[in-house]
Amino acid sequence: MAGAPDARREVRTLLLTDHPAGATHNIYVSGQVATVLRFEQDCDPARTKLLGWEGRFEPPLVGGRKVVLEPIRDLGKDERIPLLVTLVDGTEIPFLVSPPRSEEWGWTDQQVNVFKNRESFNAVLSTLHAALKREERLKEENERLKKEEKSVDHAWATLLINGEQEKTPFRKERKMVLKNEDMDITIEAYSGPGKTAAVIHLTNTYNERPWKFRDARLTSPRTADTTRPFALRMNRTMIVQGQSGTIAVVADKSAFESKEGLVDLFLEIYREDGMQQVTVTLDHKLIRK
Repeated sequence: MAGAPDARREVRTLLLTDHPAGATHNIYVSGQVATVLRFEQDCDPARTKLLGWEGRFEPPLVGGRKVVLEPIRDLGKDERIPLLVTLVDGTEIPFLVSPPRSEEWGWTDQQVNVFKNRESFNAVLSTLHAALKREERLKEENERLKKEEKSVDHAWATLLINGEQEKTPFRKERKMVLKNEDMDITIEAYSGPGKTAAVIHLTNTYNERPWKFRDARLTSPRTADTTRPFALRMNRTMIVQGQSGTIAVVADKSAFESKEGLVDLFLEIYREDGMQQVTVTLDHKLIRK
C-alpha cells in the first residue's frame, strides 16, 4: 500500500537537565490510549498525583519505575491536567497532561523515558535508540516518496484530488453523500481502463478537535486481513472545524484479482484515534477494458 504514515505514537526520551529548574513538561495523550512514563528509579505512589483525573482518566497506575495514564476520552484542545510524579528519593517532577498538538506533525506519547542525568548510560542509550529510530523512519519515507514519483497511479490520483479529471482516463460513474455527527462525506466512484478510482471529500463539522488521517486499507471481504496495493493522495492530513479535505485513491485491476476472478474491494479510511471514518466499496465492474 502507498499512503500516508500512521498517526504518530512516539516513544520519547526526556532529559530533565535540558530544561530550566522547575520546568513543567508536556505529556501528549489520546482517549483510550495508554501512555507510560518510565523513570530511572521507583516512584512514590502516595506522593504521585494526577489532579482531577476522575471522570476523565482511568485510575492512574503507579508502580515501580512506571506511571501509566489512560484518558477515557480525548481531552479538549485547551485541557491541561497537572501531574506531579515524586520519586522515592523525594525528587518532584511536574508535568502537564495535554491533548496532542494540533499541528499536522503532532503526536501522542506511547512511552516517555524520563532521565534526571543526561550523562547516565541509560539516558545516552535511550537517546541513541530514538535517533536511530528517527533515521530509519526518514529512510523509509524517502524510499516511499521515490517510488511514488515514478508511479502513474499516483500521478492520476494527484490530478483527481486537484479536480482535473479531464486530464485522466477516468469517468465519474457514481456519487454518494453521507452525514454523521462530526463529518459530511461525499464519495465519487470512477471507472477507468484497467483501473478504478474513488475520491472522498470530507468536511469537519465538529468544533472540538481537528480530524486527523491515520491510514487507509484496501481489502477483500474474503481476505480482510490482507491489504491490496493502491495509490493514495490527499490535500491535507488534518482538517480543522469547518474545513474540507480530499482523498483520492487509484487501484489497478491486479488488486481485484482472486482465484475466483475479479472481486469487489473495500476501501477503509481511519482517523487518528483508530476509529473507521468511512468505508467505500470499489466495484470491480467499474474497471473498463
